[in-house]
Amino acid sequence: MFIQTEATPNPSTLKFIPGRDVMPGGTLDIRDPEMAARSPLARRLFDVQGVNGVFFGSDFVSVTKSDGEWQHLKPAVLGAIMEHFLSGEPLLSDADGAEHASEEEFFEASDAETVETIKELLETRIRPAVAGDGGDITFKGFRDGIVYLTMKGSCSGCPSSTATLKHGIQNLLKHFLPDVREVQAV
Repeated sequence: MFIQTEATPNPSTLKFIPGRDVMPGGTLDIRDPEMAARSPLARRLFDVQGVNGVFFGSDFVSVTKSDGEWQHLKPAVLGAIMEHFLSGEPLLSDADGAEHASEEEFFEASDAETVETIKELLETRIRPAVAGDGGDITFKGFRDGIVYLTMKGSCSGCPSSTATLKHGIQNLLKHFLPDVREVQAV
């Protein structure tokens, strides 16, 4: 089994690509060992000293470190990922581990058409680019011209995520939707 690695804009996060589906039905952002209990792979990764975040995308795993150097952590992370996929264990212990964007969303019914366009732009133009950097972005709400988004994976805590939100995503949404005044991370 060959696992590719890619750097992300977040120096604390590496993207691992095992060459097979990881989580085809959504994404999952795991930020502590308690949350990792739902996934045998996440448990293995949190057992690696220095790992403090795991993100499952459709065909990749992003791993965030709290301390240490990647040159020392990377072999242990690669070993944990390889061991998991060779074991044949499922990714998740529970039946429904994917996070669904529709949960906990907020917006006025009168803004439903604008929200639908925001979601379509996120899905077709923004999420693929963000996934390429080892992360994800989901819609959380729209109120008073402000779009609220959640950054996940390598994008969570990334030094360039503010620039991505303000200069990239905000400008794109304002271009297509004059009702959008601002984009904020939740």
